[in-house]
Amino acid sequence: MPAPFISVLIDTYNHEAFIEQAIRSVLDQDFPAARREIIVVDDGSTDRTPDIVRQFEPQVRLIRKSNGGQASAFNAGISECRGEIISFLDGDDWWTPDKLRRVVAELEKNPSLGSIGHGLFEAHSDGRPLGVVVPNQDTLLYLQDPQTARRFTYFRAFLGTSRFTIRKKLLDRIFPIPEELVIEADEYMFTLAPALAPALVLNQPLFHYRLHPGNLYQYSNQDKIKARRKLSVLEALLLRLPPPLREFAVPEDIIAAVLEPIQIDSCRLRLSLDGGFPWETFRIEKAAYAYSYSKRPLGHRLFSSLILAATLALPPRLFYKLRQWYSEKKLHRLRGFIGIPTSAAPVIEHRPVS
Repeated sequence: MPAPFISVLIDTYNHEAFIEQAIRSVLDQDFPAARREIIVVDDGSTDRTPDIVRQFEPQVRLIRKSNGGQASAFNAGISECRGEIISFLDGDDWWTPDKLRRVVAELEKNPSLGSIGHGLFEAHSDGRPLGVVVPNQDTLLYLQDPQTARRFTYFRAFLGTSRFTIRKKLLDRIFPIPEELVIEADEYMFTLAPALAPALVLNQPLFHYRLHPGNLYQYSNQDKIKARRKLSVLEALLLRLPPPLREFAVPEDIIAAVLEPIQIDSCRLRLSLDGGFPWETFRIEKAAYAYSYSKRPLGHRLFSSLILAATLALPPRLFYKLRQWYSEKKLHRLRGFIGIPTSAAPVIEHRPVS
């Protein structure tokens, strides 16, 4: 029986330094070339990105459009995909050679699966290895109870664009993606997908995630423009996700669990940008601690009490400025030396490349 036909959808914007490696990583897959198509959506690049992509024609199909953000790029590409399965790749990332074979094998083995994610290799801008980030085990996610919904929020980092593969018939029920999601459009897809069918997260790193200054998702809190864009997208997700989740018959308590970390991130970012009242910082930080730590030893409870006291003593913008400094200096590592947990749930393994 032949392998299913796969559409590989690459979204790109001003990735002239990276797009060739992304495309070659798809062409070099140990998966039958006759059973896949490659579509690159160029979201209005102003550099040489489209010229580089054209060098791969006719193996690659280029769709050019005016700049509109990630959701508009996805919408333009998805409508052109002919595959039974769609696998996504950002134009500044690249896949391991066995990526397609492994995810397609899982989908063929289990027809009830709707989508798949997996771990990643982190890389510097020039491609040098930085680390490995994987879930602690293969995990099945299906939004049918609050406990699994909470588990989904911890594992959602493994369902982003370059690690996300989904059956087309499932994506057709999600499509189109709201175009105000100029970034994080993948979060709309991978949040709705496990409401329709189980999603599997593999304990394997199957792509390379490149960290570089032009990354539209990563940003410094000093970059107010990117921070504002992030806040706008978080607020859009909070507005746009509930209606389809309700349409898919997801109960309200599960919807609340799924949206909780987005709500926390949105409130934190709004307070850091616009300020507010100390009690607002206290409320959201208390909620964040409750979300992140289900079992808290005495040392952690004392530490969190000190942090919560600081929220009431400091203006919100100053509190979050100090919190960012604490994070940038990696002072959270000191907590481990005195027995205070440094991560939310023991579901993620983050280790340097050996």
